[in-house]
Parts: sequence; C-alpha cells; structure tokens
Amino acid sequence: MQLSLGNMISSLWEGASLQNLLLLSAIVLILTHYLQRRKKHLNYPPGPLGLPLLGNFLQMDLKKPQITIQKFVKKYGNIFCTHVGSQSFITITGLPLIKEVLVNQGEEFIDRPKFPIHLHILTSSGLIMSNGQVWKQQRRFALMTLRNFGLGKKTLEDRIRVEAKYLTEAIREEKGQPFDPHFAINNAVSNIICSVTFGHRFEYHDSQFRELLKTMDNIMKLLARWECQLFNIIPSIMKFLPGPHQKLFRENTKVKSFVEDVIKQHKENLNEEEPQDFIEAYLKELSKDNIHYSFNENNLVYCTLDLFFAGTETTSTTLRWALLYMALYPEIQGKIQAEIDRVIGQSRQPTMADKENMPYTNAAVHEVQRMGDIIPFNVPRMAAVDTTVAGYHVPKGAMIMTNLTALHRDPKEWATPETFNPEHFLENGEFKKRESFLPFSVGKRACLGEQLARAELFLFFTSLLQKFTFQPPPNTQLSLDFRSGLTVSPLPYKICAIPREM
Repeated sequence: MQLSLGNMISSLWEGASLQNLLLLSAIVLILTHYLQRRKKHLNYPPGPLGLPLLGNFLQMDLKKPQITIQKFVKKYGNIFCTHVGSQSFITITGLPLIKEVLVNQGEEFIDRPKFPIHLHILTSSGLIMSNGQVWKQQRRFALMTLRNFGLGKKTLEDRIRVEAKYLTEAIREEKGQPFDPHFAINNAVSNIICSVTFGHRFEYHDSQFRELLKTMDNIMKLLARWECQLFNIIPSIMKFLPGPHQKLFRENTKVKSFVEDVIKQHKENLNEEEPQDFIEAYLKELSKDNIHYSFNENNLVYCTLDLFFAGTETTSTTLRWALLYMALYPEIQGKIQAEIDRVIGQSRQPTMADKENMPYTNAAVHEVQRMGDIIPFNVPRMAAVDTTVAGYHVPKGAMIMTNLTALHRDPKEWATPETFNPEHFLENGEFKKRESFLPFSVGKRACLGEQLARAELFLFFTSLLQKFTFQPPPNTQLSLDFRSGLTVSPLPYKICAIPREM
C-alpha cells in the first residue's frame, strides 16, 4: 500500500535519531539563512556560507583575522562579503578597488558604521565614529585648532624635539640593560598630543599617568576578545553577562573620567582671550552664539578622547615595531646610523629639514609602517546609499573593509613583500613615494593626524638611533609575533639600548 507524503515524512521523523534531526534542522536553517541573504539581491558579492545569527563569526581567527581574510581573498577574489550577526562586511582588495571606494566613491562610503560595542563606549560623537554634519563640523574645528597650535609649523616640531630629549634621557637611565620600551615610548608620543589638547606634558615617572596609559593598552587588547565581538551580535544579552567586555566598559570609563576631570579643571581656570590648548579653544567656541548644534560638552569629551587615543596608539606602536626591526636587522640599523652621522652628526638634534637629505632613514620609517601593518583593514566605512563596486551590488548600511595587509604585501608591488627592506622606498639612492602605500588611508576620511604622525615618527626614530644602538638581550631571540587589538602591535619584548660612543 502506497504511503502518503505526510505519512512518509512522519515515519522518517519517528525513525531518525535526535542527533540526525538536529543536524538536519541546522542544515535547513543554514540554507534558509543563505538563500534569504542572496534573495535580497541577485548580484551580491560572493563569500563564505555562514551560520544563522552568528554568520561567519566562528570562521574568523580573532587573534590573527588578517590571515583568515587573505584565505577568503584567494577563494572569492578582490571583493567578497562576510556576515556577522545582521551586519554585512564587504572586503575590498587591490589598489584600483580601494581607490574606487575611498576616492572615486568617497561620498558614497564616507560614513562610519555603528557597531553596538562602539556605540556603547563612544556613542556616535567625536571625530572618529561620527557621521554627517556632526563629523564635518567637528573635524573642521579640530583641524583648524590643531593648526593654530602648531600643526605643520616649527612650534610643534620644537615640542617633539624637546620630548625626544626626555625620551633619550629616560632610555639612557636603563644603562644598556634589557628593558621594555613600551610605556616610555607611549608616554613620549602621548605627551605631544597632551601638550596640544591638555596644555601640558606628563613626566615618565608619573604613576597616575602611567596607569592611564596601561588602561588605554588594556582597551586596545580587550576590543579584540571574542566576547566583545559577540557583543556586536547580541548586545541586549551580552550587556547582562560577565566577561572581558564588562572590563572593557570599566576601563573606558576610567579614561573618560580622566578627560572629564581635565575639562573641569580647564573650566575653572579658563582663559577665553587666548586659549592655550584644544580644550580651552573648544570651551571658547561653546560660549559663542549661533554655533552648530554638534558643539556641546559631550562632544568635547569624545573629541578629546579621540585625539588622545589616536594621537598616542598608532605612532607609539609603530615606534615599538621600529626598535624591534632595528634589533633584528643590525646591518640596516648601521646604514641608518651612518646616514645620521653624515647628515646630522652628534652635536645637534635632528630636524624635519634633515629629512630631505636622509632618504635611507626616511625609507626605513616607511618600511616599518608597511611591515608593521598597524591597521590591517583600515578604519571601517559604511555605504551611505545603495551602490555598486566592481559590478556587484553594495547595499546601504554594508560595512566596507579595505584590505591594507594585502596591499602592503602584494608581490606585484613589492620586491620582497615578506621581508623588511627599506629599498622598497628607494630609487637610484633617492626616496621614492609609493602609490600602494596607504597606512594613513586616503580620501576625505584619511587620518586627521597624518602630518603630526609623520613628524613624530621621523624625529623620534632618528633621535633614538642617533644616540643608541638597539640589540637583543644576551641569549635572547626576539620575535615578530604580534597581538591583534584595535591595532596590530608587537608582543611585549625587552631590548638593550647601547649608548653610541662617538
């Protein structure tokens, strides 16, 4: 007797094991989820199949996400899509497509995405994560104010040179013994942006400021934890659960409270006639009539936080990579020091005017940035409207990641992509700019502090190599292993700074 379709399904269901039923249910859910995503638009970029709710979350190596992404590039090409929760991430690889997104379609991709964890700790204020008129007004004011306080001028260069003296003295106190340069470099770099935003620097032995720098470092580490990434998928649940994300929120509150206290002190001693720093300039702006609605004390806090974080972390991390590479490549360090001795000598400090006459040193700094790979996927963007890239549909709200790791390690662009080699930036003994070198991004949302960072990198790096030779501690093998967080930084290491006898 022939069974009806309903009876057949019922019979199969009753005979199946629980394990097989769960597996079948999972497959059905995955296929349904996949087809629903593809149904949205037939010309969506390709990409790996993901799980319901989690998307491709479990396929990512959160400790080294750039490795996972490069595997996807090989499989799916220079534009592909991944999903985490309800968010779509479109990864762009190759200089032509990166320029298409960040320059040619700059307005379409000018916005920053709204990650739940960033909204929880940063809101949508400030300079980095804000959008629209809020971003335009705050960026314009910040640039104008930074220029008023010396950005691109000799006054700010002089501040860097003074700080370089403090840093070399702090390192000299180590007397050639193994030490971790992390927080001395952090302090030095942070003091430059602190002098502009807060109006003063902090001593290297200031325990309170040292603790603040450690708190900032914790924030960088915690943001990469899987619990914090899971917060982006199910924030309504994760905010009630214990874990590293809760520590992240507490650490962020500490830094925010520090900035709020500094602002409070400025309000009590305000000099409205001649502002001495960014905070005073902003407070003066708040006293004016008919200012843009985005100017308020909340935005002052977040703009100051953005300047503080961005003005410290990336440059400090690059310099830490620089000293590590110098210790691992002594012959390159020797060539840099020979150029320093020839152009500057030991009787005076380096200046930015020396840079033009020091192509090898300049090339080495650029090579540190290329190999250090500080921000592998750039600061993410978001499609402000429905658009197309490389013929594929990119929906409004999709996150855009530009693959700087692949760009800076492209064998078609670099002779020895996996090897530290300053010759990449030299041609016939002269420094050569490379179009495929974008550590500060490009377009309208390129790094606001690029000019300052370039000056700091050259002056700090040259000052340190003028006075010291950096070596591994005896019987120690230094490693290029890294830690992924908000930036990619070297694992903690100790190094010997041997004073140079001239």
